[in-house]
Amino acid sequence: MKKLALLGALALSVFSLVSLADEKPLKIGIEAAYPPFASKAPDGSIVGFDYDIGNALCEEMKVKCTWVEQEFDGLIPALKVRKIDAILSSMSITDDRKKSVDFTGKYYLTPARLVMKAGNTVSDSLVELKGKKIGVQRGSIHDRFAKEVLGAQGATIVPYGTQNEIYLDVAAGRLDGTVADATLLEDGFLKTDAGKGYAFVGPSFIDPKYFGDGIGIAVRKGDKANLDRLNAAILAIRANGKYKEIQDKYFNFDIYGPEAK
Repeated sequence: MKKLALLGALALSVFSLVSLADEKPLKIGIEAAYPPFASKAPDGSIVGFDYDIGNALCEEMKVKCTWVEQEFDGLIPALKVRKIDAILSSMSITDDRKKSVDFTGKYYLTPARLVMKAGNTVSDSLVELKGKKIGVQRGSIHDRFAKEVLGAQGATIVPYGTQNEIYLDVAAGRLDGTVADATLLEDGFLKTDAGKGYAFVGPSFIDPKYFGDGIGIAVRKGDKANLDRLNAAILAIRANGKYKEIQDKYFNFDIYGPEAK
């Protein structure tokens, strides 16, 4: 009887621990410096497409989520040391990043573009960039692209901690331009007072070698439980109309992009 009681107590203890684990909030890492995807409202709260999508996914999964702000290049290290459980911060799905994290399917897809003073002409060959100083966010998917592709044409690539710092130096004339996500550049710079007189130049950049297969949510390697439930939640909000409701709040086009073939 004592053994049965002990086994029962152990089983109850294990059940309690599992239940407690289930009740732990999902910690989501984000950098709130990329309007309209994520930025700070005047009251200090986070707003944006990424933030709304994350909250919709948490609601669909019926799990409490907490948001952890982090500079972009610190997000994967924070995930690895378990400071966060997922990254939902406009992170491109690339083969290089897949070595460090696991990704859900995409939740949106937009091209990269180059912004410079209006009137500049940049051809597909990019030879016009020789001698130009181009700002790029350190640790972003555009960082490697800029160094390998734009740098190969003679551009000087200047890395920054945040895209907002880049905007300041572009507007001040300390940089000739910047390369980043097209939607980010349009809403975060071109539509602002600081961006007046600037425009998209050159081609759209979509090479999967650099820009991967769209934007996904990253989880720790082998974290199949969170990966599966996040993937299921993405499909669910796409099907029930919640995704479109959030999309239409920020964009007047289909940001999800083409369905996978």
